[in-house]
Amino acid sequence: MMPTVFILNGPNLNLLGRREPHIYGHTTLEQIRQACLKTSDAEGLDCDFRQTNHEGVMVDWIQEAYEHNAALIINPAGLSFHSIPVLDALKLIDSPLIELHLSNIHARDELHRHSIMSGAVDAVICGLGAQGYPLAIKAISTLLERRGDNAATQR
Repeated sequence: MMPTVFILNGPNLNLLGRREPHIYGHTTLEQIRQACLKTSDAEGLDCDFRQTNHEGVMVDWIQEAYEHNAALIINPAGLSFHSIPVLDALKLIDSPLIELHLSNIHARDELHRHSIMSGAVDAVICGLGAQGYPLAIKAISTLLERRGDNAATQR
């Protein structure tokens, strides 16, 4: 049985390619999904790729990843900067967990500069645009290998 990686995307990412392309690029979420499926397959991972505009749905999905002992890549988008419920759900995850941002949030305006999620994850990838997703999948694969037999351990 292949290990699973959930790739969860937050609010407004369904509009990638059209929304502020000067910040987020021209790649669509569907193109990112296809790249993720291809990379996950090459890494021997089952990929569950999702997007929501709703905080409660994101919390439910994180809890689902926890229940399945799945690795997790999350682009919380606008939830990054204020969502305590998402942060609390992320703290449940024992499997490898990576926070991902298309833009370099550290170079953004004050409202988009500090993700409260970062302290609850194994690593943060930001500023690489759509290319960050395949890199995050490869990093998840490496983290799973390091943990041996894909067993989850405490962070």
